[in-house]
Amino acid sequence: MANEFQNEDIDSDGDSEGDSDSEMETIEGDGQQQLVRRTYIPKTINADEELDFDESAYIMYRKAQTEYPCLSFDVVEDTIGSGTERSDNYPLTCYLVAGTQSGKEEGNKILVLKMSNLNKIKQKDNEESDDEDSDDSDDEDEAQLDFIPIDHRGCVNRIRSTTINGKCLCGSWSESGTVYLWDFTQALNTVDDSLLINEYMKNKTTIKPIYSFNGHRVEGYGIDWSSLTPGFLATGDCRKNIFIWKPKEGGVWAVDQKPLPGHKESVEDIQWSPSEANVLASCSVDQSIRIWDIRAQHSTSCMLTVDKAHDSDVNVISWNKTEKTFIASGGDDGVIKIWDLRHFKSKSPKPIASFKHHLSHITSVEWHPTDGTVFAASGDDNQLTLWDLAVEKDNENETQEQELNQLPPQLLFIHQGQQEVKEIHWHKQIPGLIISTASNGIDLFTTISV
Repeated sequence: MANEFQNEDIDSDGDSEGDSDSEMETIEGDGQQQLVRRTYIPKTINADEELDFDESAYIMYRKAQTEYPCLSFDVVEDTIGSGTERSDNYPLTCYLVAGTQSGKEEGNKILVLKMSNLNKIKQKDNEESDDEDSDDSDDEDEAQLDFIPIDHRGCVNRIRSTTINGKCLCGSWSESGTVYLWDFTQALNTVDDSLLINEYMKNKTTIKPIYSFNGHRVEGYGIDWSSLTPGFLATGDCRKNIFIWKPKEGGVWAVDQKPLPGHKESVEDIQWSPSEANVLASCSVDQSIRIWDIRAQHSTSCMLTVDKAHDSDVNVISWNKTEKTFIASGGDDGVIKIWDLRHFKSKSPKPIASFKHHLSHITSVEWHPTDGTVFAASGDDNQLTLWDLAVEKDNENETQEQELNQLPPQLLFIHQGQQEVKEIHWHKQIPGLIISTASNGIDLFTTISV
């Protein structure tokens, strides 16, 4: 391994930073003191406070650390399988691509990662086993992190992957204003073999992009591959422009030189429709969400618009993969909103649901890949939250604490312990597995809630 990268073991030790959904409190009763478990209500954590890790709330929890923070990543499709047959078959393995953000030029990399031997959390027994058995168990449970670094010009603002004809293609947004396309098929083969990794590092091998586009002329963050038309890509920049890419023969792309008009400020996120091949959504600093039809003339390509979707910048959107008229959005106002596209045709569209729980900007939101009522979100308040729209408030439960009763009933789970959470993704092939990246590392976990 190169000295500039450290390969820390993924750790689920109870002493590590995690989250707690409960706390113990001493109360007086009948002249005696007793400890009772109370639900933990998230709040701003002081510098001298620590969170305890509640193992009972997780099925699996692991951490990974790289030398430089990876503030954007994507899950790579693999051939291991999918569904409950895979998610129930521990240990788990997953593949990621992640982009670093470093103040040093040599620190800007794309990492192709393999995380393996991800085991369930073993609940502690009352009876202690002998030290020898415990040591053997720890060795068996030790998770494995393998990766190779690829040089990248400039910090990676955002990275997204797709699979086309068995090849893993990735698009990366650079702070230099260039969008790069990569073929990481061989890189994924390399991380599967320790000998190939050693050879790669020893020879200081690197991989060159297969295509690049600098027509944006400024940096950006919006980027998404179409799931319906292989090779179609949309990219949006900080100048307000969205460009559509279409693949051609010979491994090149034709990029429409006329951007989609409509946004007035930076395009923050883009999502292709999961059901209509020529339709995509975008959100912007101009507070709007727009739905586009790329077949239309550029002057009328924006089909539907919510001009004031949030009270400030709209940072992220996610298009529901099963309930295909639903879009979730998150803004600088800390609010998560759920929109039904069928309402966009009205003069003043309103969200069908709005949640104000996070204490700061929403940094990521994503629907569950198969459950149309469940989504995850993260914020600058160092919280990652899981939600279920199908849950309704139980008015008959009068024993709930007043603080707990103030939480939205749709809020299922809160994960804490990461600092500056930037991006979250569900693993599309492993139901319930969530991966999040932050300034202090990458978390992988499954909960008892989803």
